[in-house]
Amino acid sequence: MHGPLQVEQTSSAASDKETAIPRYDPSIYSTPFSQLPNPKRVWLGSPSSQLEGLGRLSLQTPEVVSAAAASEIKTGRRVGLGWDMTKLEHSQFGRQKCGHTIIPLMVPGGPGLGACFDDSYAMNPQQSSQWDGFRHYSQPRKLKDPSNSSDRVFYGGTTKEEIMDVKNHRIGLQHWASEGIAGRGILLDYHLWASTQQPPIPFSNFSTHAISFPTILAMCKTFNVTPQKGDVLFIRMGVIPEWDAFTPTQKEEYAAQKEPQHAGVEACMEVLEWLWDSGFAAVAGDAISWEVYPTPGAVSVHEYLLAGWGMPIGELFDLEALSKTCQELNRYSFFLTSMPLNMPGGVSSPPNAMAIF
Repeated sequence: MHGPLQVEQTSSAASDKETAIPRYDPSIYSTPFSQLPNPKRVWLGSPSSQLEGLGRLSLQTPEVVSAAAASEIKTGRRVGLGWDMTKLEHSQFGRQKCGHTIIPLMVPGGPGLGACFDDSYAMNPQQSSQWDGFRHYSQPRKLKDPSNSSDRVFYGGTTKEEIMDVKNHRIGLQHWASEGIAGRGILLDYHLWASTQQPPIPFSNFSTHAISFPTILAMCKTFNVTPQKGDVLFIRMGVIPEWDAFTPTQKEEYAAQKEPQHAGVEACMEVLEWLWDSGFAAVAGDAISWEVYPTPGAVSVHEYLLAGWGMPIGELFDLEALSKTCQELNRYSFFLTSMPLNMPGGVSSPPNAMAIF
């Protein structure tokens, strides 16, 4: 049986309502989605604990990681998964461009200015390849409320007041950085799959084109992959070549849109049940929002995964070289390593990720 983990309330900023919500240990992951007491809210560990900060990354146990390394690392070929940090050159929500400054140094007693250099970065990780951390997206405090409710909590019941408190690092990225993200990755190459259907399926990544749940299952069969506990799921949409084909004017027009459209995974309960029951530790892709945006119905994948389960979401990963390598090797699984920034209280991070075959 998998019951709630009895814990003491240790966060002074947490509301009284939070104390009535069950807290679990990782054994809850053996419970099927259909039998969860509340599938939209599965919070691990006590408030502010390391276990809470890891969420579903706790599925990547030493045994799971070592087994993945043994089964996946065969050729030693490595593929970086981070996009050019200067892109998207024009992004939504007023997100700043990545700034990079070269700083010449005057070394005392040295050969003069410019004999060595530092550099500095000014960036918003959400503008390019990034992991969404648990501080990124919330869900309604009352689960019966609509997604536009202003009364909200983040994973574990963390409040916006806690996140805005610079001395409070609850559910921050430092928890992920303690061990990094490592394990088996699988790629479902939707861009390739759609192009090989009869007839081919045309779509734009800047539309509300959705990858249906039956299509996900069909891709698993086509690419001969079966999810395993602790896996990281990657879905390639082909965002990067489409973006790079845009003119500067088209990129500016996209960033100026009040209601942008992003293709992605269908937001539905069938997808959520499959993600849970398959045992994924995280999901990622090259899409801007991972799920289709705007969400057409009542289901928000971000609310379930980030605020409900503590499952990292990766967006705008560069999967172009990964796609080519998988095709060359006729193999769509690999060993993944990713080291998020060790930023106490961090919200998001460049992935610093690579696939090893």
